[in-house]
Amino acid sequence: MDKNKFIQKQRERRQFRVRKKLRGDGDRPRMCIYRSNKHIGCQLIDDVSKRTLVSVSTRDKDLRESVSTGGNKDAAQAIGKAIAERALAAGIKAVRLDRGASKYHGRIAALADAAREAGLTL
Repeated sequence: MDKNKFIQKQRERRQFRVRKKLRGDGDRPRMCIYRSNKHIGCQLIDDVSKRTLVSVSTRDKDLRESVSTGGNKDAAQAIGKAIAERALAAGIKAVRLDRGASKYHGRIAALADAAREAGLTL
């Protein structure tokens, strides 16, 4: 098997393993984190009604100027703070953390900690 195919399959397996354990609903939506080399993004998803409630990314126009690069912990902290502010404005106080195929360290942990500090319950 090709090495890149193998890595992609392993990533999908990790992602499915995490996702099968948690489902988001209206009271406690799923906080899905997307991480790439250049950017980081976060969405609050209601799996029952299958819709996105709140989303934030380093590609958003209002955050693009304040964040110099999206691939570091400072950007992740800014995204965590922004997602918490938007969630609280939408009336969401508690979420379930979906880290996807990423480990809970580095930028993922920084985003989660910033969201907790801003008032969101994970």
